[in-house]
Amino acid sequence: MPKQLPADLLERVRAELAAVPDGGAIEGLSARLTDLVSRRSLQRKLADWVANGQIRAEGSKKGRRYCLPVSPAGRTSITSAVTPHESNTSFVVQSVTDDYPPISTAGREVLALVRHPIFDRPSVGYHRALLDGYVPNETAYLPESAVRHLHKLGSPRQEGRPAGTFARDILDRLLIDLSWASSRLEGNTYSLLDTERLIHAGQEAAGKNAKETQMILNHKAAIELLVNSAEEIGINRFTLCNLHALLAENLLDHPQGAGRLRTIAVGIAGTMYVPTAIPQLIEEMFELLLAKTAAIRDPYEQSLFLMVQLPYLQPFIDVNKRTSRLAANIPLIKLNLVPLSFIGVPERAYTESVIAVYEFNRVELIRDVFVWAYERSCQRYVTVRDSLPEPDPFRLKYRTALRDVVGSIIKDGKKPTLGVIRKQARLLIPANDLPRFGEVALEDLQGLHEGNIARYGLWPSEFRAWLSNQAGGTVAKT
Repeated sequence: MPKQLPADLLERVRAELAAVPDGGAIEGLSARLTDLVSRRSLQRKLADWVANGQIRAEGSKKGRRYCLPVSPAGRTSITSAVTPHESNTSFVVQSVTDDYPPISTAGREVLALVRHPIFDRPSVGYHRALLDGYVPNETAYLPESAVRHLHKLGSPRQEGRPAGTFARDILDRLLIDLSWASSRLEGNTYSLLDTERLIHAGQEAAGKNAKETQMILNHKAAIELLVNSAEEIGINRFTLCNLHALLAENLLDHPQGAGRLRTIAVGIAGTMYVPTAIPQLIEEMFELLLAKTAAIRDPYEQSLFLMVQLPYLQPFIDVNKRTSRLAANIPLIKLNLVPLSFIGVPERAYTESVIAVYEFNRVELIRDVFVWAYERSCQRYVTVRDSLPEPDPFRLKYRTALRDVVGSIIKDGKKPTLGVIRKQARLLIPANDLPRFGEVALEDLQGLHEGNIARYGLWPSEFRAWLSNQAGGTVAKT
């Protein structure tokens, strides 16, 4: 009597194919399902499923491989992909390859869809349901287990300190790491050491083009804005447009597009996704995106929401993914959580996770990449934090006054003497604290260089002009 095939055989085969994004051969499938079905029966069923469109086949004869189908059915709305009740479950992560972050079962399913040849994937446009269907604090991209995990990792001891204190403590390291890692995800070939030399010493790397150098410097300026203005920035139009303007400086074919919502059509290489070209819709959805982000209570959910929705809408003419990566740090910096640097994130993993949002409105893969990347950032910066001395309470108390006094001395071209400092500060600092304030401000003036002047609201041209006016280009000590 022939062996009866299990009723869920198709589901078992699809599960096996989801684990091999490049497709599976009959030999491998048969070996893994040998307890369920014979090779000959499996081959017949595969032929039936291919004919019915339930499985895809590529190649012929010995090179024939079976894959999951790509069709409009592969697109999953946000309400079915990530629902409120799912936020109460945990997800299990598995390794794909040694150079790919561990991802969940759902992430592997999405990866299989994305890895179908681009010419086999249908062209798709903007679906506003991805944003319309998200209800802040009810819908969840991150399961509650992941949220608890991230809070446990990323919450350093910063109670009662001003917004941005933790990011300022590690600013020198963060400037290099985030500028390099985010630029690398755009194909920039600067090394980490090249980036450090450019940021700290203004030394351009040999053999690199001007666009790559500009990209790094733009990241530096944008990160400094987020960290040094942590108390003023927010999830609002002003912050995001100015963040984009800094990241896009001198990199756009249409310079007037920096910091402005686009009014023209754009294309994205490597995907079948075509963003909307309707200016009124872009404006409407951008405002809705800001409102929904601001309404989300959890900072990690806010962060991931921006990484999903900003690139999908493509509100700017270019530089949207860069803007989303830095904007994702706004809620983290403001609440003194460990920032997200994207150090070690494989370019392919990030790109595929964004394409999954573009073409299938699936967020599971980018969620997995986000969680893994944040774990790495925490490992890196908690170690840096623990090696730092406790912040000086006096400096913390007069942080704003120090910024204003040092900045005004440079901008006004004045000599950095204790007398000049005390004169500048006498209306800002109580008399009993003025002597100590003068010493601290003088120490800051003596330690100025182009890698740290942004914290005082200065531009390199202002600093160079001031430095050239000092005797021999040096800073006076008394």
